[in-house]
Amino acid sequence: MYQSNWKVGLPLALTTAFLWALLPIAMKGLIADMDSTTITWYRFFGAAIFAGLWYGWRRELELGNLFRGKLLPYTLLAVGGLLGNYIAYATGLNYITPGALQVLIQLAPLLLLTFSVIWLGERFSPRQWVGVSMVCIGLALFFNLRLTELVQGENREYLFGVGLVVIAAVTWAVYGLFQKKIVAESRPHNLLILIYLAGTLCFLPVAKPALALSLPPLGWALLLFLTANTLIAYGAFAKAMASWEASRVSATLALVPLMTLALSSLIGALWPGYIEVEPMNWISWIGAFTVVIGSLLAAIGRGR
Repeated sequence: MYQSNWKVGLPLALTTAFLWALLPIAMKGLIADMDSTTITWYRFFGAAIFAGLWYGWRRELELGNLFRGKLLPYTLLAVGGLLGNYIAYATGLNYITPGALQVLIQLAPLLLLTFSVIWLGERFSPRQWVGVSMVCIGLALFFNLRLTELVQGENREYLFGVGLVVIAAVTWAVYGLFQKKIVAESRPHNLLILIYLAGTLCFLPVAKPALALSLPPLGWALLLFLTANTLIAYGAFAKAMASWEASRVSATLALVPLMTLALSSLIGALWPGYIEVEPMNWISWIGAFTVVIGSLLAAIGRGR
């Protein structure tokens, strides 16, 4: 029986938030030496090996349950959603900055709430409608320096990247919706290992694993970090969703864009040229905070 435990859920959600904040920064640094599809394949491959060996050794693998009865369609949708999220996220990062990506990806928890309204019969409270409005206004403020080029299509590559990140948000929301249904009847790690295996097989035909042989030491460090990030972040996220309300987890994850923006600014100052930092003015910072506060209001809903 499900019981909420914030003492377990909060630390796990914060761990996920910090790792997701670092994710696009590390990936952006590696993209110069390895294409995004191959990076994604290595993330799945490494996570599948380590997680599979660990849970296999402990005899806690029960993948067969995910394909039985009503769990089968949920499993297929959750797997397809997260695979789509990974590749759209990684490809979109080729065209936009880590900070912009993390602000825009805040549409994901908002879409998860919207899907819950449509398919689970939930209702938005007035507070949530205020949150939705704040996210929309905040995004416009955050991209104020790029609005002209986005509207007029002057920077098609950046616009294409924005479109990919929106797709990543939609597919993540699909994953989140059905993942919550699955963990009520199966342990969280079973779904994650299945996703790692599916990603390894699906992306292998288009990946170029041999590129790793020519990576510099920093590239290897980044690749190992990204693999560990995949394993730890989604493991923590799944366990947080299993032990704490989805709205509380979503509220905690709303802090991710501010973490990424702060880390990007710090790294950009200490290590110029490592990554491109999103051009921001005071309006952009107000927009970023508005998006985060709006996400919090939408996620918390009727609760405290």
